[in-house]
Amino acid sequence: MSEKPAILYIDDEEANLLLFRISFEGEREVLVANSPEEGLQKLMENRDRIRAVISDMHMPKMNGVQFIQKAKESVNDIPYFILSGYAYNDEIDQALKDNTIQKFFTKPFNRAEIETHLKEAS
Repeated sequence: MSEKPAILYIDDEEANLLLFRISFEGEREVLVANSPEEGLQKLMENRDRIRAVISDMHMPKMNGVQFIQKAKESVNDIPYFILSGYAYNDEIDQALKDNTIQKFFTKPFNRAEIETHLKEAS
């Protein structure tokens, strides 16, 4: 078992999953899921190890905010973030105000910015 802090990243595009994993795997154990359903499964299976969750916003069947709302029903003691190539919108604004998410990041992502917020949140 890894001693690195684990994070879970959910995105429906394989290239984004690969890029995220390569970018963060040096300091962290990176778990990835290519759908909200798989993300929920991995979160449940690894709930004792995962220290933060980052989700894409636009995915089939369930968007990132909806995924996080569902995930927080079971695991509410870790920080959740949205990473999206789309613009900031009212749903994301409300999720920030409600503390559903801690931060909204844009693609292409800034690794240092995300790492700073992950360290602050843990």
